[in-house]
Amino acid sequence: MLAPAPADRFDRRLLAPMMLGAVLNPINTAIIAIALTPIGIALGAPASETVWLVSGLYLATAIGQPLVGRLVDIYGVKRIFLAGGGLVAIAGLIGLLAPHSHESVWWLVGARVLLGLGTCAGYPAAMHMIRAEAQRTGLSSPAGILTALSVTTQTVSVIGPTLGGLLIGAWGWRATFAVNLPLGLANLVLGWIVFPRTTGLEPAPEDRPRIDGRGILLFAIAMLGLLVFLLDISVGLLGVLAIALVAGAVLVWWELRTPQPFIDVRVLAGNGPLLRTYLRSLLTMTISYTFVYGFTQWLEDGRGLDATTAGLVLLPVFAAGIAVAISFGRRPEVTWKLMIGSVAQLLAGVLVLFMTGASPIWFLVVAMLVLGIPQGLNNLAIQNSLYFQADPDRIASSAGLLRTFMYLGAIVASIVYGNVYGARATTGGLHVLGCVVIGISIVFFLLTAFDRSLRAVGRAAPADVEATRERTPAERA
Repeated sequence: MLAPAPADRFDRRLLAPMMLGAVLNPINTAIIAIALTPIGIALGAPASETVWLVSGLYLATAIGQPLVGRLVDIYGVKRIFLAGGGLVAIAGLIGLLAPHSHESVWWLVGARVLLGLGTCAGYPAAMHMIRAEAQRTGLSSPAGILTALSVTTQTVSVIGPTLGGLLIGAWGWRATFAVNLPLGLANLVLGWIVFPRTTGLEPAPEDRPRIDGRGILLFAIAMLGLLVFLLDISVGLLGVLAIALVAGAVLVWWELRTPQPFIDVRVLAGNGPLLRTYLRSLLTMTISYTFVYGFTQWLEDGRGLDATTAGLVLLPVFAAGIAVAISFGRRPEVTWKLMIGSVAQLLAGVLVLFMTGASPIWFLVVAMLVLGIPQGLNNLAIQNSLYFQADPDRIASSAGLLRTFMYLGAIVASIVYGNVYGARATTGGLHVLGCVVIGISIVFFLLTAFDRSLRAVGRAAPADVEATRERTPAERA
């Protein structure tokens, strides 16, 4: 049995399962990029089918994160974390043993959906444990732990494609699925040994709220319809969008009337600071993915670089982001981080306007170094903001909803560069993307500059920040 942790220090033994659980989603998001072509060739599947290996995980994660987070809030970390690890291991096994035929691509899509659901437990569980440890130790701002979480996920995003290439080179495309078998089992073992049965944040068994099944179903329908429409915007899918909007409206109506809602609309609507944090997350991810994918396409099509060189040009983004996060992560204040990050995003967009097919490599690298600043600062600040602004009883579901907004940002980015480029990534199209990034950066800057609630983040206990949020009329009454 593990010895009790010091009363005035964060239990460092929790870091291993927290970090492992949190990286499962980004590693599976990144690793598939390099595997799509080998899978398509091996199974004779067109790109219109293999793309669902990406979209399936996006959909499962965007819908599942707040749901799994809510389950963590109600039932505690351990059992939900173990269930997530089990799903990840099963998904890895399915990918490893899927039959070798054209139809088996849908077996792989099913495995990716299971992966999406299984990996949903990691980040909400980590945020729940950080809040629980802060309560146990009396530390109002465990900035160092939040930084470790941010740096770990950023690092995995960097090495994911490289790891995928190495696995495929050594054992073939099935290895990109099979790697989840040991990772899922490691999750199970570490979670079982290290995580406590209860943390003190979850309600007692007799006080547990009922699961809002109707709310969950309506949320799933609304999100699924919205995401399917956004992934392939067309007139033929307007009916799907209409279903999503109706389901969203009914969801709000239902959540306002049920005593134990899945998403507490009244509290969320009254928590303006948290809503603005979600919006900043969406804007940050839109810019980040526009660069990571849209800029990468131009490097190969417009600048004429090979895939290896293009990947190397992108490395400074992640390297600078990790360096900035490590350097400033222990400072819990967020306003100056977000302001510097917004200015750096704007500058990166301006630099894009000066790029041509003859731009020297050093100029491209400088632009990527500038982009790395918000990559590190914004992600840190958004994570810290969430920690302080979320309702303590819903910290895990709030963290899950943050991930949903991040995936919405990724999808919005794909829509932007897909419509701007068309068949090829031209320099003219790149300049249009630069203007889009500048516009989003200005919105981000204004959203931050006039948000006075950010000044309290990192300077007060989470409960004090929660007390500053805007109250709904019902709460004021």
